[in-house]
Formats: sequence, C-alpha cells, structure tokens
Amino acid sequence: MRIRRVEKITLPSSDQNTTRPLSLSLRMTFGFGAVAYGIKDNGFAYFLLLFYGTVVGLEPALVGTALLVALVFDALSDPVVGYWSDNTRSRWGRRHPFMYAAAVPVACCYSLLWQPPDWSDEALFLYLVVLAVLIRALITVYETPSSALMPELTADYDERTTIQAWRSFFGWTGGAGMAVFMYAFLLVPSDRYPIGTLNRDGYETYGMISGGVILVSILVSALGTHHRIGSLTAPPPRDHFGVKAVFREVFETLRDKSFFALFISSIASAAATGLTAALTFIMLTYFWAFSSLEIFYWTLLVLVSASMGFFIAPWASRRWGKKGAALRLGVLAFTVQPLPVVFRLMGWMPDNGDPILFPILATVNTIDLGLIIAMQAIFFSMLADLVEHSEVRTGRRSEGVLFSALTFIRKTNQGIGAFAAGLMLQAAAFPDGASPEEVPTESVIQLGTFLVPSQWLLWAIMLAALAFYRLDRQQHDANLETIGARDGSRV
Repeated sequence: MRIRRVEKITLPSSDQNTTRPLSLSLRMTFGFGAVAYGIKDNGFAYFLLLFYGTVVGLEPALVGTALLVALVFDALSDPVVGYWSDNTRSRWGRRHPFMYAAAVPVACCYSLLWQPPDWSDEALFLYLVVLAVLIRALITVYETPSSALMPELTADYDERTTIQAWRSFFGWTGGAGMAVFMYAFLLVPSDRYPIGTLNRDGYETYGMISGGVILVSILVSALGTHHRIGSLTAPPPRDHFGVKAVFREVFETLRDKSFFALFISSIASAAATGLTAALTFIMLTYFWAFSSLEIFYWTLLVLVSASMGFFIAPWASRRWGKKGAALRLGVLAFTVQPLPVVFRLMGWMPDNGDPILFPILATVNTIDLGLIIAMQAIFFSMLADLVEHSEVRTGRRSEGVLFSALTFIRKTNQGIGAFAAGLMLQAAAFPDGASPEEVPTESVIQLGTFLVPSQWLLWAIMLAALAFYRLDRQQHDANLETIGARDGSRV
C-alpha cells in the first residue's frame, strides 16, 4: 500500500509561533532515540582507546588509526544514506524503514566490539577496523534518518532548539548513565584486576548490556514517532538517477556559505571534543590520580551537566539568537575547560590527593560541560534551519542530506580525536597497562602539554568559522514565507 503524499503545513512568519507545539510524549520518544547514539558515542570516545590501548594491549596509535580508517568510509556512506532517506517511498515513509533496519545489527556489532578475541596485533587491528566500520555505517543508517525527522516535525525557529535539547539531553544522559553503571558495577577492582578501569571482564559485560539498551532505544523512538509517518513530507519524483545524480544533488544542497561555515565549525569542535574525550579517563586516572570512586562521581555529574544544557539551550537561543548564543557559550566554555591543566603545569593547583582538588575540578567541569551541551543542541538546531534555506535555493527538501553532515561531524570526534590522542600517548611514551604510580612523571606532564594547545587551536578554528554563519530568525521566517508563496496553500 502506498502512502498518499501529504504536504507539511508551512505558515507565514506572523502565524508561525501560534502553531500547536509538539506533545511532550512525542518530544520524549523522538529524543529518547539519541540514547543509542549516546551510548555508542560515549563508548567510542571515552572507553575504546583506553580498552584496546591499555587493557587489551593494542598500540594506541593503531587504535586511533583503526578509527580513522572507519571515518574514511563514513565520508562516502553518510551522504549516500542521507540522499537515500530523502528519496525513499514506502508504506512506512522515508525515515522509519532505515531506523527499524539498523536496530538489531548495530546492537549486535556493538556488543562484539567489547569482546575481542586473543589474537595478534595485526589480526586484532583488522577486527577493530571491521567492527568500527560496521558500527559507524549502521549508526549512519539509523541516526541520519532519525535526526532528519526533527525539521520535519516542526518548522518553528524556537521549538527546533527545544526538541533538539531533548535529543541532546537523552544522548548525554544515555551515554553518561551507562558509564555510571560501568563504574558502579562493572569497572570495579577485583583480585584479578586491582585497578577498576582495567577490568577486562567489566568491559565485556558492558558490551552485552549496552547492546541491549541500544536496541530498546532505537525501537522505542521508531515506534513512538511511527504515527506521524502520514503527516511527513513525501519525496518528489526525481528526473535523474544513478551515482552521478546522487552526488550532484548532494553537492548542490551542501553548496551554501552558511552550511559550509557550520560544517567547518562543527568539524573543529568535534575534533576537539573527541580528543578531549579520548584522553578524559586517562587524564583522570594518571594526571589527576583520581580514585575509581572519584571517577564514578565525576561521571555521575555529567547527568547534572546534561540537565543544565537542556535548560540553557532554549533560553540562550531565544535571548541572543542561535548564532549569538553559540558564540557566547563557546567562548566561555572553551576558554575555561583547559585552565585546570594549565594551572597544574604552572604549579598553581593543589597536589594530587588534596581533598580540595576533586571538588574544584568537578565543579568547573560540570558547569563547563553544561555550556558545551547547550551549544551543541543549538548547533544542530542551526543545521535544521538550513533545510528551508536550501529548499528556497534548490526547490528540494533535503533533510537527510543535511543531517548526514551532522552524523558525519559527530562521528568525526572519534576518528580525528582518537587518532590525535593515540599519537599524543605515543609521543609521551605512555606505558600500556601501568598503574598510576608506575607512569613516569615526564610522560604525564608531556601529555598535558600536548593536550591544551591542541584544544585551544581547534576551538579557535570553530569560533572563527561560526562567525560566517548568516542565517537568523528573520531570514528563517522569510524562507518560510517564500516557500509558502511559491507553493501556494499547503494542506
């Protein structure tokens, strides 16, 4: 059975803010789907380098290289999946067939990632590459169509930030919640593994549990938004087909100055985030010498940061506009985040083991991360506004293509970030599987010295590129009016 095409309602700007807002249940089920990506993202960004490089014993540079290889495949798969999603006709609409199809395979592959066999370094490297490529590809098949639902669900400038805040909230709490569970019950010291973060059995159990949670979150989100299929935009007929036509339309859609500014800005931000994430637990364990309990509390506070970001993003967007809010939050957050490491290198921080050290760092990190989460939600809402901007220019709605760029950017943080982190660990001569007291002081200091300037450079690029983004509330409303006038009354 074919679904009758039903065009979305696009109202003039004067009426746009009076449209009926999305229900709370729809916001929550749409947002809950981000738990799957949050768990995968958290695992890749925070634990994968630590697990394979320190616990399993694969060279850190090889781990980073494996993730970088997978990133190359993403460069081709992301826009293809986005285009495919934009142009799919089925009884389940454009997006949901992909969401359902990815659920079981991605859950199984993610579980296998944390149960590597006892092979040689060369074979283990290939094992990691294959699974990383599969997981990234399957996440693309789910996340790109799922994220592309957001601009279809509402055209309202402010509501887009609100529902993206829900998605960011669930993504961060899903990833952080699983990490909290790991530190509370899985990564605990044992007779075989005296250091909790090096407990291989805990990682293997994590893989099985997290695979199940990923499966549930995808199905809940797909089923929870399934009833909206009939009210979403159906794809127009295409005059040309084939690979050449696909990439011609992709490049035409993405050839926009505001999109290019957002893309470069997001790439730099994601690389900095990935670099920081890949080294976070290594820094907490070796640079700051925190105990497993302190790392558990550190991870638990991410839930507080996610709640802060959930409220800050819509408020800041309404007050300063999306670009202004992102710039202000970015300057504040990214100036503050590396300062504790800088102060430690200058001898201005309390010594490791001082009771005041953890409260200082935990407070700074919690507030700073809340600002970063809010900024990320605004970033993705800015990308959603480019849907109508692109439609005015090309005559096509290409949510999937645009959000394939978002998926690619978000996955870049593991590729480039983990690769750079692996090189830093190699350059600092960081030993594998060593306890904190066994790591040379020179290696710890070198790691901090490499990390801070790299972060500031990437964040400077991010803010400079973001300054060239031109789409604001007035332009968005003008785009809605243009589409409405061109297409006539839409029912």
